[in-house]
Amino acid sequence: MKSGQHILALDQGTTSSRAIVFDDQLRPVASGQYEFRQHFPQSGWVEHDAEEIWASTQRAVRTALTDAELTPRQIAAIGITNQRETVVVWDKDTGHAIHRAIVWQDRRTADTTARLRDEGHEAEVIARTGLLLDPYFSASKLSWLLDHVEGARALANAGRLAFGTVDTWLIWKLTDGKRHVTDATNAARTMLYNIHEGCWDTHMLDMWNIPSSMMPEVMDCAAEFGMTSGETLGASVPIRGVAGDQQAATVGQACFEPGMMKSTYGTGCFALLNTGDKAVVSDNRLLTTIGYQIGGKPTYAVEGSIFIAGAAVQWLRDGVRLIHSAGQAGGLAQDADPEQHVYLVPAFTGLGAPYWDAEARGAMFGMTRNTGPAEIAKATLESVAYQTRDLFEAMKKDGAATGETVLRVDGGMTASDWTMQALADQLQAPVDRPIVRETTALGVAYLAAMQSDIAGSPAEFAQRWQLDRQFTPEMDVETVDRKYAGWCDAVRRTLSTT
Repeated sequence: MKSGQHILALDQGTTSSRAIVFDDQLRPVASGQYEFRQHFPQSGWVEHDAEEIWASTQRAVRTALTDAELTPRQIAAIGITNQRETVVVWDKDTGHAIHRAIVWQDRRTADTTARLRDEGHEAEVIARTGLLLDPYFSASKLSWLLDHVEGARALANAGRLAFGTVDTWLIWKLTDGKRHVTDATNAARTMLYNIHEGCWDTHMLDMWNIPSSMMPEVMDCAAEFGMTSGETLGASVPIRGVAGDQQAATVGQACFEPGMMKSTYGTGCFALLNTGDKAVVSDNRLLTTIGYQIGGKPTYAVEGSIFIAGAAVQWLRDGVRLIHSAGQAGGLAQDADPEQHVYLVPAFTGLGAPYWDAEARGAMFGMTRNTGPAEIAKATLESVAYQTRDLFEAMKKDGAATGETVLRVDGGMTASDWTMQALADQLQAPVDRPIVRETTALGVAYLAAMQSDIAGSPAEFAQRWQLDRQFTPEMDVETVDRKYAGWCDAVRRTLSTT
């Protein structure tokens, strides 16, 4: 690895924008992070201001560079990772978004995707894109914008509008409108990209009535995405690594071999299992996706998406105000009455894999007069372990996961030893927490460094991965299975179809 080179990773998430400076050994040396507003125009609708995302990203970059005592000219390359599926549409001539971004959590198109599913379109969607017909993905959101923003359809047909996930929007802004590009992992989450042929799928574009002129060029995760302009960053710096947040974490966790699995616990929980050059089609409502693409070769993964994980702890803090900080939840759970069996099904925005019920809503079961804050906190944290087991069981049924699978974890919730132990117990499998937990930013920093010839091969990077702590099962199988059966019953009672 070369000396004296720094990489700037932009980690644009659902609630905040971060910038992290990594040194030539890919160690984080400075960062900046700023939250931005969440907009909820109606029940189930979630929006972001695209210009505010851009402004918060610029601010985070300035803070990170100042704290690192670096100028933009001392940055060798930039990597970008982002909240996936979120849709931005802007006018190519003015560079302004035509509407607030529609966020991946948004459920406004649930009726549309349900209708198409009822009409029998889902099998073809799965065959082409690896995804299910659900409002989670970009296609229905993009179609909604074209149909509901005045004049948008005419502008799109005239070739005036550009579509992008957040990575594409940031690259457009960073390059002053010179580059309209994305990477294969973000493209694979739109429901418009053929993951087998490696191109935008004309049939899917026609199905959603989306002009191909709106679509960005699709590139590898490590590639030459463009140069920043002096006006946007203060210097001309190459953008050389891009991946959606969950795929970036897969790279950051060095899950380069088939059978390796990572799970990120942030706002939601997203588990990806590497299936190599084989695109495994799930029989259990999991997604087939691109884990990463290097040198023109896609590496596939199966993914299970949980919409609410860390957001449930935020609900404890901000919604019902049982705790003052997220870190209190584990200690409170430890004090819970072991004789009470309380279950929280956090379907605040519907249920993701393997249920895919957009209309389900949150519920709590098993409460008694003795149920208090400790039992509710415990139920909240256990819901993350139960939901992960849902995914793990589905992966085992698909033949992707085995009893030898080790789960590598990252994200804010992994700081809770209590939660990680509950996870190991439910999975009856080891859970490995790395020393560097900023694996999402680390993943794109590595991709940018590799493209810049600063870092070595994926195999060399994998050798550098370091374990902080391994959690192994401590609870007996009979107890674990009894608790999980209670969870399954609670979910059954919550589903909108029952």
